[in-house]
Amino acid sequence: MKKTLLIISLLLTLVGYAQDKSKQLDSLFAQLHSEQKFYGNVLIAENGNITYQKSFGKANRATNTELDAESLFELASVSKQFTAMGIMLLKMQGKLNYEDSLRQFIPELPYHQITIRHLLNHTSGLPDYIGMFVEKWDTTQIATNKDMINLLVKYKPAMLFSPGEKWEYSNTGYALLASIIEKASGMDFGKYLEKNIFKPLNMKRTVVYRRRLEKKLKQNYAYGYVIDKSSKQFVLPDSLADTRTLVYCLDGIVGDGTVNSTTNDLLKWDRALYTEKLISKEMMQEAFSPAPLNNGKTYNYGFGWAIGKIEGIGNILNHSGGWPGYGTFIERHPESDKTIIILRNHETAGPPLQKIRNILYGIKEEPKKEITVDGEKLKQYIGEYELAPSFTITISTEKDKIFAQATGQDKFEIFPEKEDLFFLKVVEAKLKFIKNEKGLVKSLMLYQNGQEVEGAKIK
Repeated sequence: MKKTLLIISLLLTLVGYAQDKSKQLDSLFAQLHSEQKFYGNVLIAENGNITYQKSFGKANRATNTELDAESLFELASVSKQFTAMGIMLLKMQGKLNYEDSLRQFIPELPYHQITIRHLLNHTSGLPDYIGMFVEKWDTTQIATNKDMINLLVKYKPAMLFSPGEKWEYSNTGYALLASIIEKASGMDFGKYLEKNIFKPLNMKRTVVYRRRLEKKLKQNYAYGYVIDKSSKQFVLPDSLADTRTLVYCLDGIVGDGTVNSTTNDLLKWDRALYTEKLISKEMMQEAFSPAPLNNGKTYNYGFGWAIGKIEGIGNILNHSGGWPGYGTFIERHPESDKTIIILRNHETAGPPLQKIRNILYGIKEEPKKEITVDGEKLKQYIGEYELAPSFTITISTEKDKIFAQATGQDKFEIFPEKEDLFFLKVVEAKLKFIKNEKGLVKSLMLYQNGQEVEGAKIK
């Protein structure tokens, strides 16, 4: 009898703890929504059981339709993990190998020594196709993967670096992986994923979908909205000149994006990755292993997953996605089996991930302690730091303040936590400056989302 009472007491304690976390998460997202900083769907699970799930805002502003758990979102780059799984399944089926050449499947491309593994790991050195389309393509026409390949053949944009030399995120690589899937399988990319991933996992709402190209609307579709800077209102990206080109003319390209899904279906996907429903555990482990580089080092990106580690939490696997009107995110904590899924359909700042993690793990959030650093000392950090071939962070100072500006982004003040360690207030990120043996600043380290990325000082 005493043992039974102890078990009941423990269960009640655990239920109370779970409810407390749910209340904290709800308070966090409700506050963000009330401040117009979050619109979308959230699902947070522990050991496969939903701890918190809620929808905030409209799926369709024109019809005043509310979001719900089954609303269908464009996943943007979160799609890449499904493309990667398509390749892994073809390897399991004996239809390709990771070391196969890109030109084995698309021989007309003018790029040599690129393997499928390079494409999966983002180490191919291929230039991004998006800028090429903006410059070279008739943007009144919707392009497909075949059109992308034809432009690469015609204009032969130069490689950014030799295959395997560096890591740089490449939409081109994943779009080409989709074309390889079609060549190796003899099936349409979307149909291949449906037959081999979505149906086996009972992901009933998940589909490769191109709304503008296909000219048909899916049920309970979550439209993506961006801010019109002149009116300060949320509008469809099709109505603004600076986003219309992207969402229209690139709507037909698959592999790097265009998978659409729901929070419920993504939880099914998460659960399947702990099993052998699709591939063996050995193959899965390789997908979650860092990318090898020619110099013997590695980069913390696997096959469609970023790899990281956070103190107090352990290893993490995650990926974000961004496209006009959409911001998506999935994170898995394999050691403690926790899952964070966030799908946004309005242009707002990213969700406060560290706050979410702190709630899940009962970590007391310590306020960041800002110190004062003399303005003359701050000047030693001025310069440009290259984190990737086309991505830099520029550090500047004004009086006793220091600022960081990443490529294509606004300039933001950074605040000293230590003399060489600074944090941002607009996003959850830190910058640490590293000196050489002579005491001169040689690089900076960016800490964000469990990732550490070093950038050498180039100016």
